[in-house]
Amino acid sequence: MLRTISLGSCVSVQGLMVGQLADGKIVIKVDEKTFVGYPVAGSRTS
Repeated sequence: MLRTISLGSCVSVQGLMVGQLADGKIVIKVDEKTFVGYPVAGSRTS
């Protein structure tokens, strides 16, 4: 599943989710690199 995480106040990364950590962070993979951060809340329109 494609997910977006926040690495800081201005940096976000989008990639394939490969895992979830106990502290609420998720792990995503982009090409050969992995990144760990907090998931970005999605927006919903009605």
